[in-house]
Parts: sequence; C-alpha cells; structure tokens
Amino acid sequence: MKIFDTAAVNGTALDPQRVQRRTVWVLSSAQLLSGVGSGASLSVGSLLAVQLSGSNAWAGSVTTIMTLGAAAAALPLAGLAGRRGRRASLVTGLLAAMAGALLVIASTVTGSFPVLLLAAALLGLGTAANLQARFAAVDLAAPEQRGRSLAIVVWAVTIGAVAGPNLIRPGALVGEALGLPALAGPFVFSTAGLALAALLLLIGLRPDPLLLAARLRSGGQPAAAGGTANTATGAAGGTTGTRRRHGLRHGMSAIRASPRAGLALLAIIAAHGCMAAVMSMTPLHLQLLTEGPLSDMPAGHAHAASTDVLVLIGFTISLHIAGMYALSPVMGWLTDKTGRLPVILLGHGLILLSVLVAGFGQAAPVLVTIGLVLLGLGWSAATIAGSTLLAESVAGDERVLVQGVSDTMMGVAGAVGAGFSGLVMSGVGYQGLNLAAAAVAAVVFAVALRATGRNRAVRPPA
Repeated sequence: MKIFDTAAVNGTALDPQRVQRRTVWVLSSAQLLSGVGSGASLSVGSLLAVQLSGSNAWAGSVTTIMTLGAAAAALPLAGLAGRRGRRASLVTGLLAAMAGALLVIASTVTGSFPVLLLAAALLGLGTAANLQARFAAVDLAAPEQRGRSLAIVVWAVTIGAVAGPNLIRPGALVGEALGLPALAGPFVFSTAGLALAALLLLIGLRPDPLLLAARLRSGGQPAAAGGTANTATGAAGGTTGTRRRHGLRHGMSAIRASPRAGLALLAIIAAHGCMAAVMSMTPLHLQLLTEGPLSDMPAGHAHAASTDVLVLIGFTISLHIAGMYALSPVMGWLTDKTGRLPVILLGHGLILLSVLVAGFGQAAPVLVTIGLVLLGLGWSAATIAGSTLLAESVAGDERVLVQGVSDTMMGVAGAVGAGFSGLVMSGVGYQGLNLAAAAVAAVVFAVALRATGRNRAVRPPA
C-alpha cells in the first residue's frame, strides 16, 4: 500500500472536513486541560516573585519571563511544526511547560528565586504551544469558517484557565497534604493538566492537520486514516518554503509585503502588550490596596496573612480570563459575519474603555474587576480577528513562518508590557499604568479606523 493511498482501513476515503472537526475537538480538549497551568501562573506568579525575591520590584518578573520564553520558543516551535507537523510542536511545548510547573514547586520548597525564573521560562513554552494551537485549528478550515474554528480552540481554554486562579485555596490544602508550601499547591494541578493535554495531542492529533493541508495544497490525495501523514513526502508539499526561508527577518518581509498582514500583526501585539501590562500588576495593586506590601510582612507569614486577598485576586483574574476566552465563539462568529477590521476596532475600543475604567476606578476593587473583564473581552476580539486576518493574508508556504513571527512578536510585546509595568506603576501608580495602555490602544484604534475607511470590511476570500 502506498503511504498516501486514499483507501482507509475501512475502505473509505479520508474526508478532510471530518479530520478538521476531529482536530478542533482534540485541540479544544487539550486547551481546556493545559489552561489550568496558565491560570495558576497568572494568579500567584507575582506573589511568589515578591515572596521569594523579597522585593515588590520583582512582582512582574514571572509574567515577563513567561512571555519572553513564549517569544523565544515561537519560531523554533513553528519550525518544528513545519518539519514534523503540529503534533510534534504542540506536545514539545506542553511537556516543557509541565517541567516548568514542577520547577515552580521546587522553587517554593527551596525558596530559590532563580529556580522560579527558570520555571517561568519553561512555562512560557506552554504558552507558545497554546498560541500555536489556534493556528492549527485553521490549517484545514474552509475560508468562511476560519474565524469560528480558531475561536472555538481559543474558547476551550476558558474552563481550565478560569479554574486555575480559583485553585489557590484547594491547592493550599493539596500542598499541605503533600508537605509542600501552600502557594505550590495550584501547580500540582497544573502539572497533571499539562501532562494529560500532551498525552491527548500525542494520541489524538492524527492525521496531522498541517501536513495533511500541505499534501492537499500540493495536489496529492488525503492520507488514509490508517496511514501516516507525518512523513517527509507529506511535509514537502507545504513546508519547502518554510525550510528554504526561515527566521524572523524573512517572516517580517512576508508580513511587510501585505498591508493586511501588517495591520493584523499590529492589532495582535498591541492588544497583548496592553493586556499583559495591566493584568500582571493588578494582583499586586489589589494586595497593596487591601493589606499593604507583602515585603513588609514577617518572613514565612505572607500567605497566612493574605488568604482573603488571595481569594479576591483569584476571583478577579478568573473573571479577566473568562473575558479573554468565554465569548471567543461570539468573536469568531462576528469576525466571519462582519469582517476582520470591524472586530479589530471593537477589540481595541474595549481595551481603551477597560483601562479607563480600571485606572480611574483604581480605589474600588469592583471597578478594577470590571475593567479587567472588559480588558479580556477586548483582547479576545483583537486577537481572534487579527489572527484570522493574518492567517489568510500570506501565501500558504509562508503561513507557518508568519504565524511563528506573530507569536514571537506577541510574546515580546507581552514581555515589554509586563517588564516595564512594575517600573511604570512604581513611578506613576496603577492609574498611570492604565493611562499608558490607553494611549497604545487609542493609536491602534485610529490606524484600524483609517483602514476601515479605505475598505469597509475585510472578508474571507471567495
């Protein structure tokens, strides 16, 4: 039997659309499991950094290192996807993140701040894999369904990511039962979720959607269900360009060649940078607002003195993450029905509103929470519409490379936002930080509005 024989095990040809539906289901399930890890990291990362470093100045370090790790891993993971398919790339990223979750636990046991930073870098690889998963959802999608397919996978992280911050108290109980520090407990759940997600992708993502799409573009037949679509022959159809032209410089050249791709990239990285800057400092702001600096507490008593505020932080970050992911299918539907540019405008308009609410309402935890929810909704709209526009604005043989560049730049923007947010907040306060984010969102909104004036809606190609 030939490797790409169209006869499946049951004698029927493999249907790419059936593979697409199964791919979306597998990716969504894996996102749900791996989301627990990101939720736990976002909710207690800044608190762990202050506790282990002994200084509020390091509060944003965990988020910064995570986003730098994601940025550094994006292109290598994209290259691995081009050579070996989405399955190899996604599983590699999740296994690295699982090792990072274990190192977080080790850092709390040893009290080592450098180990925590190393753990954050590895957790960033999981972030890069989760970002790449949204592009895997459109490898086989029909043009009129790209926004919805991408949004479903983004949405699937909701349950796990929202649950993550609320695992602080259950995690503390698990940690105590295992003889671990209380703040290490949530990462026990993270480790299990990441391991299960990697196993699900390893088993379930067959045939590989990227390699099957490459084979179809090259004029070949779909691989049989019982055959292997993960061969050099299958990969060659769509990844030759990726192997011939690789790296950030070539990816940026491909983006510059398409004004639509440039606008999409701007919308994505600005939304992520604003979100990372405000979100990473919100836990510390809420703690300072209610209890004063953690560094002023006696060593070893930070968690015991902060149980109530940890619950508040967990609840706020959970609602923020729900805003990021829960309405993703709606954002995807709007992207397909109204066009990409209107939803990008909606996203950055919501971000602008959100930071004004959180900034001017900084003294009221309720208004801060409302601002964080709106921030999540804005991020969702801008990221889904921008990612969909980016995926269809470049040639097929450049697509994986450009997606990797997008994730790299997205990670850099998040790292810059989180890294400088502590300095900005220490200089001009939480309100000043939000106003700085408002300025960025306003600029992108103006650029997108101008583009909308030239082209009322960017719709999928016929």
